[in-house]
Amino acid sequence: MNRTKFPTLRDSACSTAVMGKVAVGAAVVCAAAVCAAAALVVRHRMISSRKWSRAVAILREFEEKSGTPLAKLTQVADAMDVEMHAGLASEGGSKLNMLISFVDNLPTGDEEGLYYALDLGGTNFRVLRVHLGGKDKGVIGQEFAEVSIPPQLMTGSSEALFDFIASALAKFVAAEPEGFHPPPGRQRELGFTFSFPVRQTSISSGTLIKWTKGFNIEDTVGEDVVGELTKSMEKIGLDMRIAALVNDTIGTLAGGRFYNQDVIAAVILGTGTNAAYVERAHAIPKWHGLIPKSGDMVINMEWGNFRSSNLSLTEYDLALDAESLNPGEQIFEKLISGMYLGEIVRRALLKMAEEADFFGDTVPPKLKVPFILRTPDMSAMHHDTTSDLKVVGNKLKDILEISNTSPKMRKIVVALCDIVATRGARLAAAGILGILKKLGRDTVKVGEKQKSVIALDGGLFEHYAKFRECLESTLKELLGEEAAETIVIEHANDGSGIGAALLAASHSQYLGVEES
Repeated sequence: MNRTKFPTLRDSACSTAVMGKVAVGAAVVCAAAVCAAAALVVRHRMISSRKWSRAVAILREFEEKSGTPLAKLTQVADAMDVEMHAGLASEGGSKLNMLISFVDNLPTGDEEGLYYALDLGGTNFRVLRVHLGGKDKGVIGQEFAEVSIPPQLMTGSSEALFDFIASALAKFVAAEPEGFHPPPGRQRELGFTFSFPVRQTSISSGTLIKWTKGFNIEDTVGEDVVGELTKSMEKIGLDMRIAALVNDTIGTLAGGRFYNQDVIAAVILGTGTNAAYVERAHAIPKWHGLIPKSGDMVINMEWGNFRSSNLSLTEYDLALDAESLNPGEQIFEKLISGMYLGEIVRRALLKMAEEADFFGDTVPPKLKVPFILRTPDMSAMHHDTTSDLKVVGNKLKDILEISNTSPKMRKIVVALCDIVATRGARLAAAGILGILKKLGRDTVKVGEKQKSVIALDGGLFEHYAKFRECLESTLKELLGEEAAETIVIEHANDGSGIGAALLAASHSQYLGVEES
């Protein structure tokens, strides 16, 4: 019969000894595992530290290359001044086109009567009716309607587009209050803001150079856009004269001058950027016409195309430019305008993601999408005042689908926004100083304390507070205390609409004609 063998005392002792050896072995293995785990933690921390150091190094390098010390900004302003002179001397003499606008009479504030404006600059256009009250009364009333352009008209025929616009304008005019109808034999007058590249031939005529913003109507190119609209108005019996053809920057200048006679220039800082200013006609060598009675001529600078070796271009700017639709063009615009600031931040974040695993082991796919990070989103992150930068975290999650960012990481994002916005604002201030230098208004002459007002408009300037504040403080810094007291930055809202109506009034065919 099989019996179960119970362990003897010797067996038990032996077993205990074995168990002891196993326990010791396990302890050794366990200690080794702990050491290995600790080593992994240390290694991970070292790698994390190296990655973090790399991210910070990318930030610091970007900050250094984007630097805009006063000496450099002064050189930018001097270069702007030089290019302005060159552009006025001859066609094609400068990257600045310095276009003669044929606007030689800016509003005085005494304009009165009812004037219309048409503002065409994108997929919508606006028609406005502006009632001017004359001296000290300003704009008594205004009405407007916004019309969406059917997509097929943006690539159809010139006739179809302008017929559509004229029809909408006629409908708007039909709602004119009875007491404002013009007397028999007197035409209504319109200011036409046409924000596409035009070669101006007079105050009320200009040929289209090329369409932009999604329009592509071949038979309009090279044609007088005022003539095209006039034909369409005549076809439906709308008796209206286009008194002024302008762009939005000149409209802003006119609107600013109407309210303040010290306005000498206008700057748009929005999706794009441009500047216009009042020049003495005799200081324009390429002007071969008669000197206007006013002695003045408004110049459309097209300053977005300005370029200088002092513009602090970084690898991100060069790559953005190379991949753009217009490489080598609009360099100043690509540094300071709303279309591009958020994109520069995205490109810097992408480098951090690729070289420093800033957002983890894989690069977030959305971060590779050009222009996904818009400047309004950048502004919201830059202005985040929450203790843990919650707004930054939410924007990264909602736009780039990046979750679980730490406050430390979010601070880096805010720092990037600050670098890009600060450089843009300071360069814009240097550009304004360039205009003041050209006009001799950057210093105070003995016995003179004349105010020089710059009318500024555009969503970037209006809504990005840190950008606006930096621009204003930089301009004061550049000018010095005494000269800064004579320079005023004024927000001029909706210049492109009301400004066009005002220019129709200041270029009316009935100026000086007594009403019967």
